[in-house]
Amino acid sequence: MKDYLLRATAANGTVRIVAALTSEMTEEARKTHELFPVASAALGRTLTAAAMMSLSMKGEKDSLTIQFSGDGPLGGLVVVSDSKANVRGYVNNPNIDLPLNQKGKLDVGGAIGRGRLTVIMDMGLKEPYIGNVNIVTGEIAEDLAAYYAYSEQIPTAIALGVLVDVDETVLNSGGLMIQIMPDAEESTIDYIEKKVAGMQSITNMLSEGKTLEEILQMVLGDLELKIGEKSQCLYKCNCSRDRMERNIYSLGIKELEDILSEQGEAEAQCHFCNKTYIFDKDDLKEMINSLKE
Repeated sequence: MKDYLLRATAANGTVRIVAALTSEMTEEARKTHELFPVASAALGRTLTAAAMMSLSMKGEKDSLTIQFSGDGPLGGLVVVSDSKANVRGYVNNPNIDLPLNQKGKLDVGGAIGRGRLTVIMDMGLKEPYIGNVNIVTGEIAEDLAAYYAYSEQIPTAIALGVLVDVDETVLNSGGLMIQIMPDAEESTIDYIEKKVAGMQSITNMLSEGKTLEEILQMVLGDLELKIGEKSQCLYKCNCSRDRMERNIYSLGIKELEDILSEQGEAEAQCHFCNKTYIFDKDDLKEMINSLKE
Protein backbone atom coordinates (compact mmCIF):
# COMPACT_ATOMS: atom_id res chain seq x y z
CA MET A 1 0.00 0.00 0.00
CA LYS A 2 1.32 3.44 -0.94
CA ASP A 3 2.14 5.90 1.85
CA TYR A 4 -0.55 8.44 2.63
CA LEU A 5 -1.92 10.86 5.21
CA LEU A 6 -5.54 10.95 6.32
CA ARG A 7 -7.28 13.85 8.04
CA ALA A 8 -10.38 13.42 10.17
CA THR A 9 -12.49 15.13 12.81
CA ALA A 10 -14.67 13.81 15.62
CA ALA A 11 -17.06 15.03 18.31
CA ASN A 12 -18.52 17.85 16.18
CA GLY A 13 -15.10 19.08 15.12
CA THR A 14 -13.74 19.43 18.66
CA VAL A 15 -11.21 16.68 17.97
CA ARG A 16 -8.81 16.81 15.03
CA ILE A 17 -6.98 13.75 13.81
CA VAL A 18 -4.22 12.96 11.37
CA ALA A 19 -3.18 9.39 10.60
CA ALA A 20 -0.17 8.37 8.53
CA LEU A 21 1.11 5.33 6.70
CA THR A 22 4.84 5.90 6.10
CA SER A 23 6.37 2.48 5.44
CA GLU A 24 7.84 3.38 2.05
CA MET A 25 9.34 6.70 3.14
CA THR A 26 10.93 5.11 6.20
CA GLU A 27 12.41 2.29 4.09
CA GLU A 28 13.70 4.91 1.63
CA ALA A 29 15.40 6.74 4.52
CA ARG A 30 16.86 3.46 5.78
CA LYS A 31 18.36 2.64 2.38
CA THR A 32 19.61 6.19 1.79
CA HIS A 33 21.48 6.38 5.09
CA GLU A 34 22.18 2.63 5.57
CA LEU A 35 20.52 2.81 8.98
CA PHE A 36 20.80 0.19 11.70
CA PRO A 37 17.42 -0.78 13.23
CA VAL A 38 17.34 1.63 16.19
CA ALA A 39 18.30 4.52 13.91
CA SER A 40 15.57 3.44 11.45
CA ALA A 41 13.04 3.53 14.26
CA ALA A 42 14.16 6.95 15.53
CA LEU A 43 14.30 8.60 12.12
CA GLY A 44 11.16 6.85 10.85
CA ARG A 45 9.09 7.98 13.83
CA THR A 46 10.26 11.56 13.38
CA LEU A 47 9.67 11.54 9.62
CA THR A 48 6.13 10.29 10.29
CA ALA A 49 5.50 13.00 12.88
CA ALA A 50 6.82 15.71 10.56
CA ALA A 51 4.57 14.52 7.73
CA MET A 52 1.52 14.71 10.00
CA MET A 53 2.50 18.07 11.49
CA SER A 54 3.14 19.53 8.04
CA LEU A 55 -0.59 19.52 7.30
CA SER A 56 -0.93 22.63 9.46
CA MET A 57 1.12 24.58 6.90
CA LYS A 58 -0.51 26.19 3.87
CA GLY A 59 2.11 28.26 2.04
CA GLU A 60 4.06 26.87 -0.90
CA LYS A 61 7.39 27.78 0.75
CA ASP A 62 6.45 26.94 4.36
CA SER A 63 8.71 24.48 6.14
CA LEU A 64 8.85 22.53 9.38
CA THR A 65 12.05 21.37 11.09
CA ILE A 66 12.26 18.94 14.01
CA GLN A 67 15.60 18.63 15.81
CA PHE A 68 16.45 16.23 18.63
CA SER A 69 19.71 17.28 20.29
CA GLY A 70 20.31 14.54 22.84
CA ASP A 71 23.32 13.14 24.65
CA GLY A 72 22.71 9.57 23.48
CA PRO A 73 24.83 7.63 20.98
CA LEU A 74 22.57 8.56 18.03
CA GLY A 75 24.22 11.98 18.28
CA GLY A 76 21.24 14.06 17.15
CA LEU A 77 18.49 13.88 14.57
CA VAL A 78 17.08 16.39 12.07
CA VAL A 79 13.92 16.11 9.95
CA VAL A 80 12.51 18.74 7.56
CA SER A 81 9.16 18.80 5.77
CA ASP A 82 7.53 21.15 3.31
CA SER A 83 3.80 21.94 3.28
CA LYS A 84 3.11 18.98 0.96
CA ALA A 85 4.56 16.38 3.35
CA ASN A 86 7.74 15.88 1.33
CA VAL A 87 10.06 14.93 4.17
CA ARG A 88 13.77 14.34 4.53
CA GLY A 89 16.06 13.74 7.47
CA TYR A 90 19.23 12.26 8.90
CA VAL A 91 20.81 11.07 12.13
CA ASN A 92 24.39 11.85 13.11
CA ASN A 93 25.26 8.22 13.82
CA PRO A 94 23.27 5.83 11.60
CA ASN A 95 25.15 2.69 12.66
CA ILE A 96 24.57 2.42 16.40
CA ASP A 97 23.59 -0.96 17.81
CA LEU A 98 21.89 -1.03 21.21
CA PRO A 99 20.30 -3.91 23.15
CA LEU A 100 16.50 -3.96 23.28
CA ASN A 101 14.87 -1.97 26.08
CA GLN A 102 13.00 -3.46 29.06
CA LYS A 103 9.87 -3.90 26.92
CA GLY A 104 11.78 -5.86 24.31
CA LYS A 105 11.56 -2.96 21.84
CA LEU A 106 14.17 -0.99 19.94
CA ASP A 107 15.69 1.43 22.45
CA VAL A 108 15.03 4.74 20.69
CA GLY A 109 14.96 6.60 24.00
CA GLY A 110 18.39 5.27 24.91
CA ALA A 111 19.72 6.15 21.46
CA ILE A 112 18.57 9.77 21.70
CA GLY A 113 19.20 10.34 25.40
CA ARG A 114 18.36 13.59 27.20
CA GLY A 115 18.65 17.12 25.88
CA ARG A 116 16.43 19.47 23.88
CA LEU A 117 13.74 19.11 21.26
CA THR A 118 13.40 22.07 18.90
CA VAL A 119 10.54 22.61 16.45
CA ILE A 120 10.93 25.38 13.85
CA MET A 121 7.96 26.52 11.78
CA ASP A 122 8.88 28.86 8.93
CA MET A 123 5.59 30.25 7.60
CA GLY A 124 7.02 33.10 5.53
CA LEU A 125 6.78 35.68 8.34
CA LYS A 126 9.61 38.00 9.40
CA GLU A 127 10.88 35.41 11.86
CA PRO A 128 10.21 31.66 12.05
CA TYR A 129 8.42 30.29 15.11
CA ILE A 130 10.84 28.32 17.30
CA GLY A 131 9.62 26.10 20.13
CA ASN A 132 11.99 24.40 22.61
CA VAL A 133 11.23 21.76 25.22
CA ASN A 134 13.29 19.28 27.19
CA ILE A 135 13.38 15.76 25.80
CA VAL A 136 11.02 13.77 28.05
CA THR A 137 11.72 10.16 27.08
CA GLY A 138 13.53 10.28 23.74
CA GLU A 139 10.87 7.97 22.31
CA ILE A 140 9.74 10.78 19.93
CA ALA A 141 5.94 10.57 20.37
CA GLU A 142 5.91 11.58 24.04
CA ASP A 143 8.39 14.36 23.37
CA LEU A 144 6.32 15.87 20.56
CA ALA A 145 3.18 15.60 22.69
CA ALA A 146 5.05 17.57 25.37
CA TYR A 147 6.02 20.16 22.75
CA TYR A 148 2.37 20.69 21.82
CA ALA A 149 1.33 20.90 25.47
CA TYR A 150 4.02 23.40 26.52
CA SER A 151 4.67 25.44 23.37
CA GLU A 152 1.27 25.49 21.67
CA GLN A 153 -1.05 24.66 24.60
CA ILE A 154 -2.85 22.00 22.56
CA PRO A 155 -3.55 18.68 24.34
CA THR A 156 -2.22 16.12 21.87
CA ALA A 157 -1.93 12.34 21.86
CA ILE A 158 0.65 10.96 19.43
CA ALA A 159 1.36 7.33 18.54
CA LEU A 160 4.30 6.48 16.29
CA GLY A 161 5.76 3.16 15.27
CA VAL A 162 8.34 1.54 13.00
CA LEU A 163 8.55 -2.24 12.65
CA VAL A 164 11.92 -3.54 11.42
CA ASP A 165 12.39 -7.04 9.98
CA VAL A 166 15.22 -9.43 10.86
CA ASP A 167 17.04 -8.37 7.68
CA GLU A 168 16.82 -4.72 8.94
CA THR A 169 14.33 -3.64 6.24
CA VAL A 170 11.25 -1.70 7.34
CA LEU A 171 8.12 -3.87 7.47
CA ASN A 172 5.78 -1.01 8.28
CA SER A 173 5.69 2.47 9.74
CA GLY A 174 2.92 4.84 10.70
CA GLY A 175 1.43 7.26 13.16
CA LEU A 176 -1.65 8.81 14.69
CA MET A 177 -2.05 12.33 16.08
CA ILE A 178 -5.16 13.33 18.01
CA GLN A 179 -5.60 16.96 19.08
CA ILE A 180 -8.30 18.17 21.44
CA MET A 181 -9.68 21.65 20.78
CA PRO A 182 -10.57 24.07 23.63
CA ASP A 183 -14.32 23.54 23.22
CA ALA A 184 -14.17 19.74 23.61
CA GLU A 185 -16.36 18.29 26.37
CA GLU A 186 -14.85 16.53 29.37
CA SER A 187 -16.61 13.30 28.41
CA THR A 188 -14.88 13.43 25.01
CA ILE A 189 -11.49 13.94 26.65
CA ASP A 190 -12.08 11.04 29.05
CA TYR A 191 -13.16 8.77 26.19
CA ILE A 192 -10.07 9.56 24.13
CA GLU A 193 -7.72 9.07 27.08
CA LYS A 194 -9.15 5.59 27.73
CA LYS A 195 -9.12 4.63 24.05
CA VAL A 196 -5.53 5.75 23.55
CA ALA A 197 -4.38 3.98 26.72
CA GLY A 198 -5.89 0.67 25.55
CA MET A 199 -4.99 1.00 21.89
CA GLN A 200 -2.83 -1.57 20.09
CA SER A 201 0.43 -0.27 18.65
CA ILE A 202 0.26 1.29 15.22
CA THR A 203 2.68 -1.32 13.87
CA ASN A 204 0.52 -4.19 15.17
CA MET A 205 -2.58 -2.78 13.48
CA LEU A 206 -0.72 -2.20 10.22
CA SER A 207 0.73 -5.73 10.41
CA GLU A 208 -2.83 -7.06 10.63
CA GLY A 209 -3.52 -5.36 7.31
CA LYS A 210 -5.69 -2.57 8.68
CA THR A 211 -5.99 0.64 6.67
CA LEU A 212 -5.80 4.07 8.28
CA GLU A 213 -9.55 4.41 7.80
CA GLU A 214 -10.12 1.18 9.72
CA ILE A 215 -7.70 2.22 12.48
CA LEU A 216 -9.54 5.52 12.95
CA GLN A 217 -12.88 3.72 13.10
CA MET A 218 -11.51 1.41 15.80
CA VAL A 219 -10.17 4.26 17.92
CA LEU A 220 -12.69 7.07 17.38
CA GLY A 221 -15.64 5.55 15.55
CA ASP A 222 -17.98 6.18 18.51
CA LEU A 223 -17.34 9.95 18.43
CA GLU A 224 -19.13 10.88 15.18
CA LEU A 225 -15.93 10.35 13.22
CA LYS A 226 -15.77 12.18 9.89
CA ILE A 227 -13.05 11.04 7.50
CA GLY A 228 -11.61 13.95 5.54
CA GLU A 229 -8.94 14.60 2.96
CA LYS A 230 -6.40 11.99 1.88
CA SER A 231 -2.97 13.08 0.62
CA GLN A 232 0.43 11.60 -0.16
CA CYS A 233 3.68 11.81 1.77
CA LEU A 234 7.13 11.09 0.37
CA TYR A 235 10.78 10.93 1.32
CA LYS A 236 12.03 13.63 -1.03
CA CYS A 237 15.12 15.82 -0.92
CA ASN A 238 15.12 19.30 -2.46
CA CYS A 239 18.88 19.69 -2.79
CA SER A 240 20.33 20.99 -6.04
CA ARG A 241 23.67 21.99 -7.54
CA ASP A 242 22.67 25.66 -7.30
CA ARG A 243 21.92 25.33 -3.59
CA MET A 244 25.22 23.58 -2.93
CA GLU A 245 27.03 26.20 -5.00
CA ARG A 246 25.64 28.92 -2.72
CA ASN A 247 27.08 27.01 0.25
CA ILE A 248 30.49 26.89 -1.43
CA TYR A 249 30.28 30.63 -2.21
CA SER A 250 29.64 31.31 1.49
CA LEU A 251 33.13 30.03 2.35
CA GLY A 252 34.60 33.30 1.06
CA ILE A 253 37.52 34.17 -1.19
CA LYS A 254 40.37 33.15 1.14
CA GLU A 255 39.05 29.65 1.84
CA LEU A 256 38.09 29.09 -1.80
CA GLU A 257 41.63 30.05 -2.87
CA ASP A 258 43.06 27.63 -0.30
CA ILE A 259 40.83 24.82 -1.58
CA LEU A 260 41.83 25.60 -5.18
CA SER A 261 45.56 25.54 -4.44
CA GLU A 262 45.54 22.55 -2.05
CA GLN A 263 42.83 20.28 -3.47
CA GLY A 264 41.95 21.60 -6.91
CA GLU A 265 38.24 20.96 -6.38
CA ALA A 266 35.51 21.23 -3.76
CA GLU A 267 33.09 18.49 -2.80
CA ALA A 268 29.73 19.09 -1.13
CA GLN A 269 27.49 16.30 0.12
CA CYS A 270 23.82 16.66 1.02
CA HIS A 271 23.07 15.41 4.55
CA PHE A 272 19.55 14.38 3.58
CA CYS A 273 20.10 12.26 0.45
CA ASN A 274 23.89 11.75 0.44
CA LYS A 275 24.21 13.06 -3.11
CA THR A 276 27.66 14.50 -3.79
CA TYR A 277 28.30 17.59 -5.90
CA ILE A 278 31.79 18.26 -7.32
CA PHE A 279 33.02 21.77 -8.17
CA ASP A 280 36.21 21.55 -10.26
CA LYS A 281 39.02 24.09 -10.57
CA ASP A 282 37.21 26.05 -13.29
CA ASP A 283 34.12 26.30 -11.09
CA LEU A 284 36.24 27.50 -8.17
CA LYS A 285 38.08 30.08 -10.28
CA GLU A 286 34.74 31.42 -11.53
CA MET A 287 33.44 31.72 -7.96
CA ILE A 288 36.57 33.50 -6.76
CA ASN A 289 36.48 35.96 -9.67
CA SER A 290 32.79 36.57 -9.06
CA LEU A 291 33.42 37.34 -5.38
CA LYS A 292 36.24 39.74 -6.29
CA GLU A 293 34.04 41.81 -8.61
